Parts: sequence; C-alpha cells; structure tokens
Amino acid sequence: MPAASLSARNSHLSWLIATFFYIGYMRPGPGTWASGATVMLWWLAAHFIPPTWLIPVAVFVAIAITLIGIPPSTVVARESATEDPGFVVIDEVAGQMIALIGAPLGWKYLIAGFILFRSFDIVKPFPLRRLENLPGGTGIMMDDVGAGLYALVLLQLWIHFFAR
Repeated sequence: MPAASLSARNSHLSWLIATFFYIGYMRPGPGTWASGATVMLWWLAAHFIPPTWLIPVAVFVAIAITLIGIPPSTVVARESATEDPGFVVIDEVAGQMIALIGAPLGWKYLIAGFILFRSFDIVKPFPLRRLENLPGGTGIMMDDVGAGLYALVLLQLWIHFFAR
C-alpha cells in the first residue's frame, strides 16, 4: 500500500476516534452529546458485566479510552490547525467514563455523574485549565481526565454520605 494511502487511512481513523464516531459534529454542545452517549453506552454495557467486575472494567475502559484518545487527538488538532478543536470529543468520553467509575447504575447516579462531569469540564477549576497547556492530544485529554476525577470524587462522596 502506498505511504500516502496508508497515511490517509490512519488520518481517517484518527478523525473517527477523536470525534467519537462523528458525535463531535452534533450541535449544539458536541461535548455534552459525547458525554450523554458515554453514559448511555456504559449503562447498556454494564448490564452484561458481572457486578463484581463493574469497577475494574470501568477503570480499564477509562484508562484505555484515555490512552487510545491521545494520538488521534494530536493528529486531528494538527490537521485542523486548532489547539483544542471543539469537535474532538474523545476527551469527554474518557472524562465521563472516569466520573462513572463505581457509580450505581440507577438513573439518579448516572445523571449526577453526567452533571458533575459536564460542570467541571465547562468551569475547569484549578488546575484543570493548566492541563490544557500540555502538548497536543495530551493537553486535549488531560483537562477532561481531571474533570472526570473531580466528578468521581464528588459523586462518591455524595453516594457515601447523602444518597440512600
């Protein structure tokens, strides 16, 4: 296969992954669409996972999405000549997945995880905005990973101390 053809195919795959199968082109709020899709996909998939495996699988999926998302985000940012393109939403998928680790599959917990993650992703409390300054896809991904971690902690505190 010619190098140009292979490069074009790799670029197409990068765009497919970075936009989370083109959800990144949905309007308004592509990040919100991607987060919502992640919640729904996790809710569906979790019904096929034994309860004792839910947390390990969620951790594995979150880490895998994060690591898989960095190179395509770098490619798409470079090809679109934009530091953090709004249509790159694989970062929201990773962050939302982190927020859902350990969350019960009930609707109120999933919605709470969704709202917490989107809030932290939009507001970007310290030091999340600084994480955006990391190079390429790492910067694109890490601020959402941080938002997911903030949401994870608050959701788990809420579940442990208030939700019953």
